[in-house]
Amino acid sequence: MFSCQRDDYYEGTDVQLSFSQDTLRVDTVFTTIGSATRYFKVYNHHNLPILVDFALENQQNSFFRINVDGHPGPVAQSVEIGGKDSIYVFVEVTIDPDQPLSISPFIISDKILVTANGNPSSVVLEAWGQNANYITPSNGKGKSFLYSCNFEERSWDDPKPYVIYGILYIDSCTVVLPPGTRIYVHGGIVRDSELIYNDGLIVFLKDGRLDARGTPEHPIIIQGDRLEETYKDVKSQWAGLLFWQESTNNRLEWTIVKNAITGIRTDSLTQLSMKGCQIYNTGGSGVIGRYSDIYAENSLFYGSSSYGLQLIYGGNYRFNFCTVSSYEGNNEAVILTDYYTTDPFNPAAYKTKPLQAEFNNCILTGSDEDEIGLINWSGDQDNFKYLFKNCAFRVKELLNAKNEPDFFEHCTDYISLKGNEKLFLDYRKYDFRPDTMSVLIGKGLDITGIQFDIEGKARKSPPDIGCYEL
Repeated sequence: MFSCQRDDYYEGTDVQLSFSQDTLRVDTVFTTIGSATRYFKVYNHHNLPILVDFALENQQNSFFRINVDGHPGPVAQSVEIGGKDSIYVFVEVTIDPDQPLSISPFIISDKILVTANGNPSSVVLEAWGQNANYITPSNGKGKSFLYSCNFEERSWDDPKPYVIYGILYIDSCTVVLPPGTRIYVHGGIVRDSELIYNDGLIVFLKDGRLDARGTPEHPIIIQGDRLEETYKDVKSQWAGLLFWQESTNNRLEWTIVKNAITGIRTDSLTQLSMKGCQIYNTGGSGVIGRYSDIYAENSLFYGSSSYGLQLIYGGNYRFNFCTVSSYEGNNEAVILTDYYTTDPFNPAAYKTKPLQAEFNNCILTGSDEDEIGLINWSGDQDNFKYLFKNCAFRVKELLNAKNEPDFFEHCTDYISLKGNEKLFLDYRKYDFRPDTMSVLIGKGLDITGIQFDIEGKARKSPPDIGCYEL
């Protein structure tokens, strides 16, 4: 018996294991209660055998079960892997897709923690928990992938929701979203080598286009994939929508984008039209327009931790009957600039583009004394044009001629808010409909072609200011 005892295990801390895959995915979509089993291999490249410990990261409430070379989990310690040899690790998952999302979320994940001679490593486990349309990369979390349809249209018209996992690039394709489409994006922090970035991003490249056709009764919803009540108001759950350079003819109608880092970003020479949209509860700005073309009407922007509308490096912008609320953020509701820089401490690094912005019948308000920011870096008034017509806004510094000498020459029939006016029914409950005593009622300007508000209610003449009509 003594002659059979092993005492020649390799114990060096430089040992390196390798795995047949670093992410094990069970991507079967279950329509009833079901289980599936997958496996991966662990390789020992050293000449001597080693002892390895395995453990599920979540040992209490995991959907996964493991068996390591015959040793059942959730913990398997001192498992021997022979020199120049390998072992199998089997993983089983059981899912009931009919359970509520609080019990069986769209994306179910865990890790197998592997330790050899003090060196930690891991294998990610992924499974789908609901019967939905999963649009994902082949290699898991944090990876990018391309969605294309040879310059045709693809309608996401399945009544089941769509789940985006990873970073989705859309090119050579127009994605059409019918009324009532639900899109849930799985976000989170990704650590890849020395890079750390946010997951859960939908990017429309030059030949990619979004045509979202919601209605007041059946809006389109794009949000994070955590639908539990505790996540209802959690910001920065996913990265947001990005319309990349020269992506044109993008349309969002009665579309809700919420709980992102940045709701919508438009880059150089992009075109975006928004009608009846709600962009809210973002960890950064609600909308960032960078030298782009944005049109919006009857839209609501609120609950951003940064700017409501951040319109920078010039561009063309027109907002009709919009409400921009900045009661939660520390920045202005709207900021307009004509510059972009990669080095704020180097004047030579600043670049400027012409800006033209027009706001008609809009509310720009919040908790600060100044809810409009203007930065004309070039100093050229001919290339920095803005106009506020029949708008209600809060400003203080702009009242000082030293800061913006001709600000009120760019304003007609405006309401300068002081902070004690009655505006909304209850902004604390995110109810931005006008109060019956609101100063916004009947102070708007009739605009040809806009007959209804964000809820589909007919506009009066003269109309109310903002996205809601009383």
